[in-house]
Amino acid sequence: MDTHGQDERRVVWAVVGTGIGPLLLAATRDGLVNVVFHVTDAVRERALEGLSARLGAEPVEDPGSPLLAEAIRQLEEYFAGRRQAFELPLDWSLISGFNRQVLRELASGVPYGTVVGYGDLAGRVGRPAGAQAVGAAMGANPLPVVVPCHRVVESDGGIGGFGGGLETKRKLLALEGVLPEPLF
Repeated sequence: MDTHGQDERRVVWAVVGTGIGPLLLAATRDGLVNVVFHVTDAVRERALEGLSARLGAEPVEDPGSPLLAEAIRQLEEYFAGRRQAFELPLDWSLISGFNRQVLRELASGVPYGTVVGYGDLAGRVGRPAGAQAVGAAMGANPLPVVVPCHRVVESDGGIGGFGGGLETKRKLLALEGVLPEPLF
C-alpha cells in the first residue's frame, strides 16, 4: 500500500469556536485550504463532501495536526485582539485564475484595520473596471478571515456583501477597529 501517496492527498479538519461562531478549518500538506463559516452538522457534512470531491481525499478529523493546531492558535489570538496578521502556509488549490490573483493581492496588500474598495482592488490586479469580478472573487474565497475578504467594501462607504453574512462582516471589521462595536 502506498501510504506516501495517501499522505500527499491527506486532508485534515477541525471545528473551532470563535467570536463569530464555529468555523471549520481544513488543511492539506501544503497548508490551510478551507475555512467555512457558521458550521452546523449539515454545513460540516456539505463542506467535507465538497473537499473530498475537489481534493480527491476523504477528510479526516484531526485538530491535533500541527498545521491545524497552529491555525487554531492564531485564530484564537486574532479573535482575542492579540494577532493582526496570520502566518500560515496556504493551499490555494481550491481557487484559480483571476480569483486567486485577487485573493493573493488581498492577503498581502490589505493589512489589519484597513479596508479597500472593490474597484481599488480590481485596479491593483490590472482590471480597473473589474469591481464586480472582484466581488465574485470575494464570494469564492475558500479562506475567509485568514484571507480577509471582510476588508473589501463599496467605494461609496457601503459595507458590501459577505459570504458569512453582514453581521459577521461587521463583527470582523469592529474587531479590527474599522467600525464601532455594535451596540447590541
